[in-house]
Amino acid sequence: MEAPWRQGGRGRGRGRARPADGLATRAGAAARPLAPRTRGGACVAAAGISGEAGSGECRVLPPTPARPGAAGSRAGEAAKKFDEIKKANQAAAKKLVEEQFSSSSEDDDEDAEVKQGEILAKTFTIYTSQTDGDASELERTRQYMNEAFQSGAMTCLICIASVKRNQAVWSCCGCFCIFHLVCIQKWAKDSLFLVSSLTDDDFGKKDYPWPCPKCRFEYKRSETPSRYYCYCGKVENPTLDPWLVPHSCGQICEREFKPSCGHKCLLLCHPGPCPPCPKMVTITCHCNKAKPVPRRCSAKEWSCCLPCGRTLLCGQHTCENSCHAGDCQPCPQVSKQRCICGRQTAERLCASPQWQCDQVCGKPLPCGNHTCEQVCHAGPCGDCPRSGKRSCPCEKSKFTLPCTEDVPTCGDSCDKVLECGIHKCSQRCHRGPCEICRQEVEKQCRCGKHTKRMPCHKPYLCETKCTKIRDCQKHQCRRKCCSGNCPPCDQVCGRTLGCRNHKCPSGCHRGSCNPCPETVDVKCNCGKTVIKVPCGRERTIKPPKCKQLCSRPPTCHHSTQEKHYCHFGRCPPCRQSCQKTLMCGHLCPVPCHDEALVKQTGLHQSAGPWEQPSEPAFIQTALPCPPCEVPVPVECLGQHEVSPLPCHSANPYSCKRFCGRLLDCQNHTCMKECHHVTKLNSSADGKKAGPECLQCEEECTKSRPSGCPHRCVLPCHPGDCPSCLQMLKIKCHCKLSILYIECLKLTRTDLKEKELLISCKNQCPKELPCGHRCKEICHSGNCPLNCSQKVKLRCLCKRLKKEIQCSKIQEGQVSLECDALCKEMKRKASEIKEAEAKAAIEEEKRRQQAELEAFENRLKGRRKNKRRKDEVEVEQSSWQKYKNFIMLPVFGVAVVMV
Repeated sequence: MEAPWRQGGRGRGRGRARPADGLATRAGAAARPLAPRTRGGACVAAAGISGEAGSGECRVLPPTPARPGAAGSRAGEAAKKFDEIKKANQAAAKKLVEEQFSSSSEDDDEDAEVKQGEILAKTFTIYTSQTDGDASELERTRQYMNEAFQSGAMTCLICIASVKRNQAVWSCCGCFCIFHLVCIQKWAKDSLFLVSSLTDDDFGKKDYPWPCPKCRFEYKRSETPSRYYCYCGKVENPTLDPWLVPHSCGQICEREFKPSCGHKCLLLCHPGPCPPCPKMVTITCHCNKAKPVPRRCSAKEWSCCLPCGRTLLCGQHTCENSCHAGDCQPCPQVSKQRCICGRQTAERLCASPQWQCDQVCGKPLPCGNHTCEQVCHAGPCGDCPRSGKRSCPCEKSKFTLPCTEDVPTCGDSCDKVLECGIHKCSQRCHRGPCEICRQEVEKQCRCGKHTKRMPCHKPYLCETKCTKIRDCQKHQCRRKCCSGNCPPCDQVCGRTLGCRNHKCPSGCHRGSCNPCPETVDVKCNCGKTVIKVPCGRERTIKPPKCKQLCSRPPTCHHSTQEKHYCHFGRCPPCRQSCQKTLMCGHLCPVPCHDEALVKQTGLHQSAGPWEQPSEPAFIQTALPCPPCEVPVPVECLGQHEVSPLPCHSANPYSCKRFCGRLLDCQNHTCMKECHHVTKLNSSADGKKAGPECLQCEEECTKSRPSGCPHRCVLPCHPGDCPSCLQMLKIKCHCKLSILYIECLKLTRTDLKEKELLISCKNQCPKELPCGHRCKEICHSGNCPLNCSQKVKLRCLCKRLKKEIQCSKIQEGQVSLECDALCKEMKRKASEIKEAEAKAAIEEEKRRQQAELEAFENRLKGRRKNKRRKDEVEVEQSSWQKYKNFIMLPVFGVAVVMV
């Protein structure tokens, strides 16, 4: 399977502006070729233009068959269709222009950044909740995730192609670089084949590792990826989710931190290394002197800065360094120390107490003839090295001699194997090394093609050059007398790498070349912001966003341009205020219009509806300043208000209100719309009506005296109205009589006189609350409550009675109590009632007893009566006789009470 960058074509510029890479532009759509004309009609679709005419398909207009006498109708239909298609094309072109010049790529970038920020915040939520919002340790992981989102930032170093969201990938656990799964599988296979063919005689039997293309981290053969997993390795073939990090499963990572601390990563499945552990642990310092304090697990090692105090290896001094991790440093103190043999004393570091002087021991050995030749040593010198049994130089004979005598030669042949490894030394037993082998033998050259007789110690190399192909499978060995194990090819590979910029500098080899090791700087327009990308990606990757301000000089009349960031292409239109001085003296406040884009119209007339509309032409030109819009205070014609009007139209105006000036009648105002008024006298009131105002034609509307319902008989006039002399027809207070009173008298009298005028002088017909008629003369308001009518008052038993005034009874001031005779009569009446009640109860009891006896007699038979005659009659007690009569009422009363 070929690399992805080869699948799109082998050309240098192929596959760079694919829509999937996000590099297609709106302008590219407008640059497509015209649709071909078709037979029997015309292609009227504008390729690449959105809208009705921009669907990208060719609509064929079938030819209209000719009919006799229908030339006029055909011409009309053709003209109508022409107009319709022309309008559709113009609308599509207008829409394209608006999208092209009004939309901004910065807005799209801002939307993408907002979405990317939401996904990153969601990924980091659990981690930041543990760190109280501190995300300073997430910068490295955030960089990997930003590269995963940025189009073209993730590049497979093997095929030098972008890693897309929907492609299977593999991530190195050493450098966290991402490769295509197919590419890394091919890389591992080629690496194992190459190593095995060079180093292993038994090809393919040993388990050689294969390296990561970037960091050279080695993996076993069994670790070659075969399936597509997410970053955390939980989900196989993770689904593509636009709201997750690309190639992520969306679950919690849960990979163990490195170095291992016992906790697991809390981020959602993510690329790159896991951040430091955010957990809090309680731990003491390095020297264990300070109290344990809570610290982040990733930075749990801490120093209390107190002296360490641990005993050093010298056993005499203590560590004076501040609290530190690991073992203490060697003791820096200096002291006098003896050497191993004890002959010399020198000042040395306590860290190295044992040292050796340069004097020979010189002590006599046990033999008494020789001295110890060892340099400064500890312990006994040992036996003499020349004592005991010793061998001759050829090691065939052994002798027991004093240590003062040398071992003689045995006289036998040496027979030691020479350097050639084939022949033996033919000399007698001798001291020193043996000579070189001088025997003549028939030797075969290294390649095995030629033989020759020559001394054994000389090598034999023929002049035949090896014709075998080296491991690169391209070049011959060409080495003289090659043994067959040809060395690796020493020529330079020189093949063009995937970047298409450099050639492979490695030795000639089999398989794919290593990725280009070079990096290219992609700079912004000003060159201050630089990002490094793999060589070959500089043509397709977007330039970095520079945060430096644009330093280009302004192209309008302003001395400085509006602040904006570094960019490619033309600077955006100047949005500063124009500030040119207008004819009125004010400054132009509108945005700068020195370089306004103006659409050119009427330059090209379309030949027909089949012709594709060309892209509208825009030219930059300086527009004149618009009319001055500075507000100037202007008074209206009627002097009602002062309103701010634009300077270019600052003239007296009508405010559309009523004039409002006081007319000659002194009662009404002019209702004419705001108008100019001529002032007759400069000292007169400015609010007085002028000759241009209306004349009052209204009736008199002045308020009449209280109670007068008549209108003034005069027209609208200044001053007071004359007195009213009309008669009023009014009912009296009791509403029974009708009175005729002069209006003037009624309105000018006071309340008392008015009360007498309206009264009919008859008795009031109203009824009091007590039921009697009011005794007063016709009056207003409520009747008085002091009723003087005489009424009879009786006691409770109705025996006594007395006449009293009604008002006193209503007020409750008088009451008639029963006397002693009344009380005695009440007592006797109550006794009579009680006696009657007792008699009724006794009568009821007798009646019930009779009914009970009658019922019992009906229940008893004749046999029972005969048996009772024979039995002795026992007289019953009174309780047994009347218990039923007593208990039944009692139970009935209890039931009723319950």
